[in-house]
Formats: sequence, C-alpha cells, structure tokens
Amino acid sequence: MNRAALEHILRAAAAIADERDFVVIGSQAVLGQFPHAPDALLVSIEADIYPRQAPAKSDLIDGAIGELSMFHQTFGYYAHGVDETTATLPAGWVDRLVPLANANTSGATGWCLEVHDLALSKLVAGRDKDLDFVRVLVRERMADPALLEERVTRLPDPGGVRDRARSRLSQGLRSTW
Repeated sequence: MNRAALEHILRAAAAIADERDFVVIGSQAVLGQFPHAPDALLVSIEADIYPRQAPAKSDLIDGAIGELSMFHQTFGYYAHGVDETTATLPAGWVDRLVPLANANTSGATGWCLEVHDLALSKLVAGRDKDLDFVRVLVRERMADPALLEERVTRLPDPGGVRDRARSRLSQGLRSTW
C-alpha cells in the first residue's frame, strides 16, 4: 500500500462512517511521517483504522471496505476496522499522532502513529513480520534505537510486556539492525 491508497481509504471511510477523524494504528501509519517509505515497509494491503471519536463505527468500515469487500476486490487493498485496544502503545502516544490530511483525503484526517510508537507496538506484537518491520525502520534511520529504548519504559506492563519488548529490541540491536 502506498500513500495514495491510504488517502483513498480515508476518503472512503469518511463517507461510510460519516466521520472526519481516523486513527491509523497499523503498519501503514508509517505513511503519515514518511510519505515515500521504503517498499519493504509497504507490503501490507490493509490499513488498520478506526474513527477517532466513534470507534464503534469500525464495523461499518470493515463491512463496506474491509477484506473481501467489493472495494478490496476492485482496488487490491482494504481497511481493517479496529479500535484503540488493537495495539499496545506507550503512554502519551495520542499526543504524538501525526496528521495526514490533504486534498486527496477530501476533508478526512488520518491520525497516524508516530514512528517510534508504531515500532514499539510491533516489538510488543513480536511476530517475525513485525520485527522485520522494526529492523527496516532502524536500518533506514527512520527510528532511533535510543528513543525506542527510552520509550519502552512508557509501555503498559501487564504480563511483562516491557521486558519482552526490551528483549526483542536488544536482540535486534545486537543483530543486523
């Protein structure tokens, strides 16, 4: 997915949900800060979003422009309607959201996760594809390892979330990052 596709999803979601502000919480949030992100970060064909003021309307988005919808079949990408609990994020993440609004979003704003908050959510998830995503962010100097290490301390810590994220970050920094 590229920036134009994300802008298209925001336009469509605004029309469907009758909302103007959306949080972009998945990997494609990188496009808020880095409109021309490396292809290695743009392999996903879905954008995880929810209406900022009305998260319950995510179901409308999922039904109309979600996976296997006519929208997905037509354009080859889709929106995944999620909510604010989808990702584990560090304290203060809402204050660091990066707005994506321009003529191509037709009045809608995608509030994209700041890249370090996005990277931390990927470290918490810990799937191979998530760790690869963080590796690319660090390798391309889009994310600062020192800031990631500092921000780990702001993660909620049920069940040792911080330790797992810290460990994954340390392992990555010792390897090929």
